[in-house]
Amino acid sequence: MNRIQAAAVKLPRHLLQAVEKPARYAGGEWNSVEKNEAVPVRFAFCFPDLYEIGMSNLALRIIYYQLNQRQDTWCERVFAPWTDMEKGMRELGLPLFSLESKTPLSAFDFIGFTLQYELSYTNILNMLDLGGISLRAADRGEDEPLVIAGGPVAFHCEPIADAFDLVLLGETEQLLDELLDAYTSFQKKGGSRQAFLLRAASIEGVYVPRFYTVLYHETGLIREITPNQPGVPSVIRKRLVKDLDQAPFPDKDLVPNTEIVHDRMFLELMRGCPRGCRFCQAGMIYRPLRQKSVDVLARQADDLEMETGYDELGMLSLSTSDYQKLGELTDELLCRMTPRMTSLSLPSLRLDSFNLELMEKASRTRKSGLTFAPEAGTQRLRNVINKQIETEDLLEAMRLAFEGGWSGAKLYFMLGLPTETMDDVRGIASLTGAIRDLYLKLPREKRRRRLILNVSAAYFIPKPFTPFQWVAQEDPELVWEKISLLRELLRPQGIKLQWHALKSSRVEAVLARGDRRLFNVLVAAWQKGQTFSAWDDRFDNAVWQQCFQEAGLDPDFYAGRARGQDEQLPWDHIDIGVSRRFLQREYEKALAGEQTPECRVACTACGAACFEGGICLEHNH
Repeated sequence: MNRIQAAAVKLPRHLLQAVEKPARYAGGEWNSVEKNEAVPVRFAFCFPDLYEIGMSNLALRIIYYQLNQRQDTWCERVFAPWTDMEKGMRELGLPLFSLESKTPLSAFDFIGFTLQYELSYTNILNMLDLGGISLRAADRGEDEPLVIAGGPVAFHCEPIADAFDLVLLGETEQLLDELLDAYTSFQKKGGSRQAFLLRAASIEGVYVPRFYTVLYHETGLIREITPNQPGVPSVIRKRLVKDLDQAPFPDKDLVPNTEIVHDRMFLELMRGCPRGCRFCQAGMIYRPLRQKSVDVLARQADDLEMETGYDELGMLSLSTSDYQKLGELTDELLCRMTPRMTSLSLPSLRLDSFNLELMEKASRTRKSGLTFAPEAGTQRLRNVINKQIETEDLLEAMRLAFEGGWSGAKLYFMLGLPTETMDDVRGIASLTGAIRDLYLKLPREKRRRRLILNVSAAYFIPKPFTPFQWVAQEDPELVWEKISLLRELLRPQGIKLQWHALKSSRVEAVLARGDRRLFNVLVAAWQKGQTFSAWDDRFDNAVWQQCFQEAGLDPDFYAGRARGQDEQLPWDHIDIGVSRRFLQREYEKALAGEQTPECRVACTACGAACFEGGICLEHNH
């Protein structure tokens, strides 16, 4: 494996002057890393979306920091260029390049994509093509970079698996170091691409798609997924970090030159979630729950504030209000930061643990909006999805918020959940109506502003590695009937309703539940101009349907079909620690309307104890 030597890309001034946001391509940000180009390992961290979206991603910041701590590695960033920049680059024959050194993508040892959402797949193909790199891993020569993937969607990336030499499953902090150590050792000894991939496949958590053969029944169902190389594991288990206090975290974080989506500094409080919502993939793949200590978080906040100059601190996790010492942490952070007018930003809160005192503390310097996620409009349906909140929890939280000076909130729901009826949809309107009545009952002097309630409705997508992975996605036409009913019920209340695009959500479901036969669909959709497909104004459903038809594949086979409990699923060779039997039990309990207690109350033997860390370790002691 020999790295291509290439000169830095020179961007013409007229090109940068012609594009919408030239700062996306300039680089040179505060705390960005410059190294000698002769460093042994060159790693391009690729985010398959715009700069302002990618720079808001915490994983990018952590991995960028971690890899650049290594003396033998230089990690640089690459983002998907917007259509205006892509057009100019193709007209001028310019390859895709890194921000730090403007090195062409083809001159790196590793090209690492983070998979955050399925509709980014065509952007990945476009970035590879712009970089002059073969789309299929099997077609790459010895002098082409190793293309790898990680992130939450990597667990079920079969539709685009043919593009990757390696897929890293789980939390990659330790995994990346082991992979790069193996690579530097291999560089010194020499050897073929195939030989290195065999060596990498022996590292726990590394999945080499080409080393697995997928066979199908005549019906189109998968017959088996088996290794085709000696010594390759039949099942690949994810990796995770047991002690988050020891995990790498940037003390000198990147500061963008232009406004980004989440323009603030972040702390990561914990990984995993104790709740067990049956629709939530993240809650399953990140088990078991692990938390950082208050002391470590406070020190990290000090470092971030000093090194970035931000005046707002966000706190990230799947369920921030479940952080065990949230009150103690916020008191400590406010004590340190309030004198410098730095505010705290809290994400969506659990309704059953809403704390007005906490919200008031966090809003001393800046009053933020409230966001809650009831997910379903009736208690029956919340029991089905194991959303462990009662209607009274929502009403009490809103009552406290109104009395505390808030005059609105954003409420998240899903439509098309398993067993959902029109009565459940009416329940959403009844719930928001009850909230509206609460506000109107306040004394007039406390109603200083007009009530603003926004309802957001997502089209439910049954995701792999959840108890609902076997169910069919509800027909889009039926979901549209539910949206129409909800609009009709909310309009007289003066409540704004937003909903996710149904057609793109259908394609997303196909890609989430699909197999390798979909790769040709992705290539065809990309060739027909379907990039940035997660953007409503860029998604063209007619093009996607044409691509499915040309490939001889029925999207309803993937999205609209219930799976048998004994069916071989496209992701069954991936082990997240949570057992298939546990997911089946949870599905059966969902149909019976039975709830499962959260992990902190009782261990339900999901299987994540195999990692011997976090809350599972606490239960065993």
